[in-house]
Amino acid sequence: MIDPLANDLPSTFDDGELYDLMLAGMTYGLDFYLGLAREANGPVLEVACGTGRVLLPCLQAGIDIEGLDLFESMLARLQAKAAALDLSPALHHSDMSDFSLSRRYALITIPFNAFIHNMSQEAQIGCLSCCRSHLNPGGRLVFDTAFPSLEWIGASQNERVLEGEIPHPNTGLPMRMYDTRRFDRVEQIQYSLNELELLAADGSIGKTYRSQSSARYIFKNEMELLLRVAGFQRWEIYGDFDGRPLTNENDAMIVSAWNE
Repeated sequence: MIDPLANDLPSTFDDGELYDLMLAGMTYGLDFYLGLAREANGPVLEVACGTGRVLLPCLQAGIDIEGLDLFESMLARLQAKAAALDLSPALHHSDMSDFSLSRRYALITIPFNAFIHNMSQEAQIGCLSCCRSHLNPGGRLVFDTAFPSLEWIGASQNERVLEGEIPHPNTGLPMRMYDTRRFDRVEQIQYSLNELELLAADGSIGKTYRSQSSARYIFKNEMELLLRVAGFQRWEIYGDFDGRPLTNENDAMIVSAWNE
């Protein structure tokens, strides 16, 4: 039985290089956030920027963007990748639920479902409040989360599930990603044991990396209440990056809120 609180596995976000392996070729939300940043007409802050999957293409497009992340390993990996591209991003090491920067922004983004790593209501409100206080008047906060559909939160627990198989970016050999989940459905928390298997040329398992993560999922009406408590007066919630209404529980949940 999974109990991440009782073991000493590293966080999935403790190793920036390994994280990049797990997300090799991932383009989820990239065009959406790149488009928003281009249209922002002012400075951009990416919260939970990770290793730069979105931030680096924005920099390459000439966008005035900064990044913030809790994990030093992620920022170090981002900095190394940026240096290889002859880029020098402004990066901030801080918790997304409690940060204070000297600059204000036209746009703040929290890509790739990172908001659900705020593990308490206090952290969720803190994150939204910090973002709002760092927006210019009329500035916009945009982030995506996964809607907690029955298919997701009603899934079987403690079963090792193959999440995907992709080629290693250097060797071309297969990599397999597994997730073993446990749910606390009262507290709306998912605990995950994440495993990345690197296969050898003969098909055997060469190495396995194990890590853990947790997430607190949020329903639509709850999200609207969090935004209201954090001081936002206007927001919209969509079902996907194409802006369609959120009517299907298997859709994503795209949040856009303005500082008015």
